[in-house]
Amino acid sequence: MIGPLLKKVLGSKNDRELKRLQPQVDRINALEAQIESLSDQALQEKTIEFRRRLKEGESLDSLLPEAFAVVREAARRVLGMRHFDVQLIGGMVLHAGKIAEMRTGEGKTLMATLPSYLNALTGRGVHVITVNDYLAQRDSEWMGQIHRFLGLTVGVIVHGLTDKQRKEAYGCDITYGTNNEFGFDYLRDNMKFDLADYVQREHHFSIVDEVDSILIDEARTPLIISGPSEASSELYYAVNRVIPMLKKGELIEHRDGKIGQTVKEYTGDFTVDEKARSATLTEEGVAKVEKLMGVENLYEPSNIEILHHVNQALKAHALFRRDVDYVVKDGEVMIVDEFTGRLMPGRRWSDGLHQAVEAKEGVKIESENQTLATITFQNYFRMYEKLSGMTGTADTEAAEFSEIYKLEVMIIPTNRPMIRIDRADVIYKTEKEKFKAVIEDILETHKSGQPVLVGTISIEHSETLSEMLRKRGIPHTVLNAKHHEKEAEIVAQAGRKGAVTIATNMAGRGTDIVLGGNAEMLATRESATSDDPEAAYDQALEKYHRICEAEKAEVIETGGLYILGTERHESRRIDNQLRGRAGRQGDPGASRFYMSLEDDLLRIFGSQRVAYVMDKLKIPEGEPIEHGMISKAIENAQKKVEGHNFEIRKHLIEYDDVMNKQREVIYTQRKEVLAGKNIRETIEGIIAETAEDMVATFCPEKTPPTDWNWGSLAEDFYNQFNIQPRFPEDLSSIGKPEALEEILKEQVAARLAEKEEEFTTPVMDHLMKVLLLQTIDSQWKDHLLSIDHLKEGIGLRGYGQRNPKQEYKKEAFGLFMEMMGRIRQEVIQKLFRIQLAKEDDVARMEAEQRRRRLVLNRVGGGEDQTKKPMTRDEEKVGRNDPCPCGSGQKYKKCCGR
Repeated sequence: MIGPLLKKVLGSKNDRELKRLQPQVDRINALEAQIESLSDQALQEKTIEFRRRLKEGESLDSLLPEAFAVVREAARRVLGMRHFDVQLIGGMVLHAGKIAEMRTGEGKTLMATLPSYLNALTGRGVHVITVNDYLAQRDSEWMGQIHRFLGLTVGVIVHGLTDKQRKEAYGCDITYGTNNEFGFDYLRDNMKFDLADYVQREHHFSIVDEVDSILIDEARTPLIISGPSEASSELYYAVNRVIPMLKKGELIEHRDGKIGQTVKEYTGDFTVDEKARSATLTEEGVAKVEKLMGVENLYEPSNIEILHHVNQALKAHALFRRDVDYVVKDGEVMIVDEFTGRLMPGRRWSDGLHQAVEAKEGVKIESENQTLATITFQNYFRMYEKLSGMTGTADTEAAEFSEIYKLEVMIIPTNRPMIRIDRADVIYKTEKEKFKAVIEDILETHKSGQPVLVGTISIEHSETLSEMLRKRGIPHTVLNAKHHEKEAEIVAQAGRKGAVTIATNMAGRGTDIVLGGNAEMLATRESATSDDPEAAYDQALEKYHRICEAEKAEVIETGGLYILGTERHESRRIDNQLRGRAGRQGDPGASRFYMSLEDDLLRIFGSQRVAYVMDKLKIPEGEPIEHGMISKAIENAQKKVEGHNFEIRKHLIEYDDVMNKQREVIYTQRKEVLAGKNIRETIEGIIAETAEDMVATFCPEKTPPTDWNWGSLAEDFYNQFNIQPRFPEDLSSIGKPEALEEILKEQVAARLAEKEEEFTTPVMDHLMKVLLLQTIDSQWKDHLLSIDHLKEGIGLRGYGQRNPKQEYKKEAFGLFMEMMGRIRQEVIQKLFRIQLAKEDDVARMEAEQRRRRLVLNRVGGGEDQTKKPMTRDEEKVGRNDPCPCGSGQKYKKCCGR
């Protein structure tokens, strides 16, 4: 009772924070006339002045009002756009390392230029991260004009760049790019053999656009760089032939008279749990698979690989649907992002699942991959010294942002009042009835000239609706993962008069839907094929501006953009994002969601009572249902799924946190080795540690030296250092183990000094560096494979009343320490066994290689030379002439033998 009252009197925390920022807005506005009076050159020189003041000790916060005023004026001069006061507030929120929630169309892209410019003044780089290459390229060119005008450098990271281009882009003051590219560049950098080849700089400040999509939705899938393993594809095909012979089971309940209780049993060969996204063989199914695969016991250790393939193939057939979870394009299985509906080229399901889907679809099976490097988005973005984000929908996930990223969400008010009408959900009993009603609604709306954006949750549904509209003769555009090349263009024109656009989920996210159409996009399309594109663009732009302005007035008369959702998403945030496409900048608009009791959300997560109420109400076919209990059930179902997905992401980050600490240790070691730091000290430390471990193993402190295991010590010492140890004749004179340690270390140091004299110091330093790097990389790769195997089976520990997470932490630590031991052992063994090849030996090897090449050239790679006449390009070599291979011998005793 007291809480709501205090909130009413004092305002919410968000209101209080907005009130606190208002004086800063007033200061920026007060500077506007002064900054506006500056010439272009004087305005540009402000950047030099700000950088000087920073060096003299001023803080970024003290520069903020002036810097924001300068950016606002630059935007007005360069782009003809002036930041609204609410954008200034949003810019301050981003600068403070928080998330700014702003409605769609409120100008987040322009807002980001304010904190980007301010933080780029430090010279440490600012990363602006977005969801796809198109937006990264667009924003770097569009907003980059402001930064370049003010003397900053702007780069962009998109797919297909060379390392040189990437390094230049990361070296800029502000770098735009996608989350995937930034994450993969970090992993690739930490696999390189020279610091000069690293493309990324430090992780200073990042602004994440569509932050909920990147840090929440995509956080369930880690980034993985992998290499081919030795697994054969034959087993995938063999198992794939078996799975269609299995029958899906159903849960049946019957009363067992003997025990007097209701017993639950599954019929068929396998069961499917859609909530957990899992498929499991029943006892009958196991027996059938054993018979079909010709194995006696599927659960024997020798058959564990077959069992794994069967489980993955079962998931591929029972849970993964074509045109929903993936598409087949150009003979390749491509994953569809479940949240954005976009294709994810280059991404593959792990653990053999992708290969199982490829076998199911009858396309070529790509080799199974082994993890070489991996990181989650959570841990990548937590590396930034300061992280911020912006989106239209973040408040529903505020708890997760706070817990995982320590990010606070601030809701920024709209520049103009929101007048969109959000109508109540309409619910039908069956999917067929729902789609019929959706088509009728689209027809009525289209007749009035009002543009309609139809949101679907899968490619399958978008194509079903498209076919129904085609039969009714309604012109429309479809945007899904199959037609993603013109994504931005299609979405930008969805606000034209009478337009009907069908889109999956959040396709086109980041592109504004302007009522009447986007003149710039239309002009670009028309001028693309012209002989003089620039002149043609200017003419087309003027023409389309007139058309679009006239159309906008007509569209406003019809009620603005109508958002029609054909199904509720499992996340309320995605529904809000879809709704937010209408009503931008005070425009009129409307939204409505159509649902059926057969939709996945209600079918899997909805309450059983919903169906019961439906039956009791006896609603005729084709009539919609509006009932408070149904609406409540939908909201509860969404909350359930959001909670479930949060637990999955939390589970993932908890497991990856263990790996993250290990990753940091390995990557730090690699960087120190690449920088040439402490390499000798590291090697000397490894030698000392190895000698101490040996003595501790074979020479117990409380045992007299005469009883120590001298034979095993000598053998182990030789295996490690390739040296026969020299022990004193009088063993009792050694005294304590520490004295023996010193004797052994001296002998190893002497041998190392001999090798250095033989190799020379620069060669020895390089050798140590290469050995350390190669060994670290090789052992880390094997360690990642061990961790993958550990993860696979760790969940089963729960059946033994043990906490899987604790068991994983303990065993992962044990595996890591074993790996560190193997690194030490392997480096020492290689270092003391490597030999320096003599010049004569090298010359002989090179001569042999040249001789072989010469012979191969002459015999044409082994072909029968009698079939064609031999031609000679070089002069004939006499038998006693020097051999042309350079060996120094006569031709008759070398290649002419």
